[in-house]
Amino acid sequence: MSENETREIFVTGLKNAHAMENQALSIMKPQLSRIENYPEIAAKLDQHIRETEGQIVRIEEVLDGLNEDHSSLKDMALSLTGSMAAMGHTMAGDEILKNSFANFAFENFEMAAYKSLLTVAEAGGYGAASAALQANLAEEKAMAQWLDENIVSVTTKFLSLREAGEKAKV
Repeated sequence: MSENETREIFVTGLKNAHAMENQALSIMKPQLSRIENYPEIAAKLDQHIRETEGQIVRIEEVLDGLNEDHSSLKDMALSLTGSMAAMGHTMAGDEILKNSFANFAFENFEMAAYKSLLTVAEAGGYGAASAALQANLAEEKAMAQWLDENIVSVTTKFLSLREAGEKAKV
């Protein structure tokens, strides 16, 4: 594969990652605004929103280093789909559970994207991008692990609230 082809794949992947992180924000921010009975989830989402904003900055720095810009069209399109996905769960009586499942799946999707980008960076000699991409990957892994470790407690609390006749508000 030519150097230009590898660069094109890498830049496209970075633009996709930038849009993906904007999509993540459009999913998490509405969730955070609705959480009432799960302060531990609210705190973790708030933390990860700040991390995600930092991830976007890191991706922009890598793109800047390549004299490239993110794709506003991709950002807008994925943000819209993220907002729609977040809105879709608001109708469910078990919204907190659906959000937890979706967030876990999305974190794993992001991890895969960063692993792929790191592979392309290595193949193309873009070592300067590795630290930023590794940092993003580490944050996604930590969030996925937290979600994985907390799904039982979230489900148990949801059941407890429902059993007590309280609304299990997100």
